[in-house]
Amino acid sequence: MLSPSEFRDRYPEDELVDDLPDSPVGSLRDLQYLYGKLYTLATTGGGEYAPYLTPDAARDLVDTDDSLIVVRVDISGDEPQLADDARGPVLVTRYTEDLIQQVGHSKYPAARGIDHSITHQAGRNSDPEKLARYAKERLTKWATDDVVATAASEHPDGWVIDRLAELGTRDAALEAIEEAVVRALGGESATALLTVQVKTERDGDYRWPGDIAAFNEAMRQRKLSKLVTKNKADDSSGDATDIVTGRPSRTVGTAEDPQNYFLGKQLEKFPGLDIENAWRAHPISEDAAVTVMNAEAFVEACTYRTFGAKVYYLPYFFGRLTPERVYRLYEMLCSAVEDGGDVTPIEQAYMKERELDDADTRLRFYVSAVMPHQMSRYDVFGETLNGRLHYPKELAFTHNRFVRDASAFNSDTDWTAPLPKNDKWGLLSVNDEQLHAVSTGWYFYQTFAERDDAEADADDPRIEALVSVLSGDAIAVEVLLEEYVARIIDGESDDDFEGFPSFLVASQFAQLCALADGELELLKTNDPAKSQITREPTYGRLTMPTLDEILIADGGHPAEQKLESFITDTPALSPAHDDDEDSVTSERRGAFLLGALVGDIGSYQEYSEDRSTTLVDQYPVKSITRARIKKVTQETVAKTLTYTRQEKKKGKSYPGTKAEHIVERLRETVLDPDPDDWEIDTDDLRFYYALGVTYGMNDHPDWNQQNSDASDKRTTDEEH
Repeated sequence: MLSPSEFRDRYPEDELVDDLPDSPVGSLRDLQYLYGKLYTLATTGGGEYAPYLTPDAARDLVDTDDSLIVVRVDISGDEPQLADDARGPVLVTRYTEDLIQQVGHSKYPAARGIDHSITHQAGRNSDPEKLARYAKERLTKWATDDVVATAASEHPDGWVIDRLAELGTRDAALEAIEEAVVRALGGESATALLTVQVKTERDGDYRWPGDIAAFNEAMRQRKLSKLVTKNKADDSSGDATDIVTGRPSRTVGTAEDPQNYFLGKQLEKFPGLDIENAWRAHPISEDAAVTVMNAEAFVEACTYRTFGAKVYYLPYFFGRLTPERVYRLYEMLCSAVEDGGDVTPIEQAYMKERELDDADTRLRFYVSAVMPHQMSRYDVFGETLNGRLHYPKELAFTHNRFVRDASAFNSDTDWTAPLPKNDKWGLLSVNDEQLHAVSTGWYFYQTFAERDDAEADADDPRIEALVSVLSGDAIAVEVLLEEYVARIIDGESDDDFEGFPSFLVASQFAQLCALADGELELLKTNDPAKSQITREPTYGRLTMPTLDEILIADGGHPAEQKLESFITDTPALSPAHDDDEDSVTSERRGAFLLGALVGDIGSYQEYSEDRSTTLVDQYPVKSITRARIKKVTQETVAKTLTYTRQEKKKGKSYPGTKAEHIVERLRETVLDPDPDDWEIDTDDLRFYYALGVTYGMNDHPDWNQQNSDASDKRTTDEEH
């Protein structure tokens, strides 16, 4: 296959234009056709028969020993005979790069079938006897094939094929071929192509199959015959308008498909299909169908396996094709082939964009997921032609920026940030692999409910979320909350994990905030009660004053300031939205505050009381419902008062109760409206309760910061 620079040199702009499709990409078939065109140009070049060849099928045999076995036949006289010159009837040699076009190989991927071309590819390490049989079958099987014989009868040079078939009826000739093959291989097994050379004129040279028009036409007809007889069809073909070129032509109905998408058994594409009339439901011309089949190498290079499915990311340029954009597209496809699947085409496009410092807004990606369902039947879902680099790239950057800068995850005081960060959690640290996570779906794998990928189905919300992000479509908040809560509950009950999954909840919240970014707008809802969740938070960057400044200013406490700031800057919790239409902000805030108190007191029980079972364990997320909110609140506040009295007896003093900054706001929120009248749905309630638990568990002095300050003070005193 030509390198990108060789492709430019081989096909100057004025020549390339003639080989490009007339219309822009508007469907998957258009895109497959474009890929097939580029692959054909890069491997076999132009010409009538180029799309029918498969030069890469035996690419691994190039320049290997004994990789080409040639039966040499002289039909220049009255009777066909094996060559009797110095080279003899059989030549065993190396299959080289300059022979690829001349050998004219067209592979037929079937276990027991012969290849479309007279050149046939044997299995790996075939023994000499088997190779000898394949060599003889060039005359006895291929030349006598019904389709080949018909093509020969209709072609002016078809007599060449007839002469080969005639020679194949002579036992002496067949025995001579077998003896010559076995002798030339010296008893050793080999992996090889088997073909013929034919001398048609007395003073002429022995010619390769690629140089003989009758061989090429017979090969073409054999390949076309498979496009109308698959799935037990007798002849699924007819005259119609080609869906790719838009021109009237003979169309076929059972063509192969690089993505197993338009197969006859795909009921979602062919409901109520009559296989004989498949060409009416999906008419594609013979040449276009073969060109589409040639797209397979590029299509397969642009895939990534995730969630039990194969996800396709096929790059293209929106609008009418220009040579320069085709050159760039070909370079992307070559990079995908060479890369071997370690990174997605999304990432490759970003790296190229960064290298060139040039973002082409017309770059798009066809994205879909295909999942094997039964033998020769596949589920196809999550499809879009509008995938863009912008959305996954900006989501990755936004997420990193949010975790790095937002006050929700950062603090410069002696008190912790509202939510924890962790370098070992990809969504809680500035991560160079974030674009990879987004473009492969790992971004959602970390936060959505876990599933057995072996039993994945077309309704997998992780696939839907991935495709939505790649195409810039918003994800329903309801889906996120349902998935988040299911994953949290699984985490709480996981025997391999001790404690509350606070890093998971923090990761989910960071993801939720990144998706709510005002420029990306990747969250949506039709429920006014959840509209505040889709709004971008207004967290500042390290805006809190220092501990000393707060105490001097108003005698307050950093924990109180932190809570006030977090609630105010989180639209889903902020009192500023309590009066919005159908708002449940106050109820959501109540669930959050209850969780914060449970997390705060639970941490106290674990670290100060050495309790093995804490309030966090006593009130897991799955136990929280509207009906239980009041009871859990009463019991948690009562437990808080108990610990307050105990500590006061030990000499500690509080202006009120332990965690008073939480308790007072919780009392206000849970009393109005009464939880018995709450309307917030269960997933919404539980997620923000879990967020509160995470907040409460992280609500304490920043011991690392205090130790650092103490160390700095000691150093200063010593220097003084």
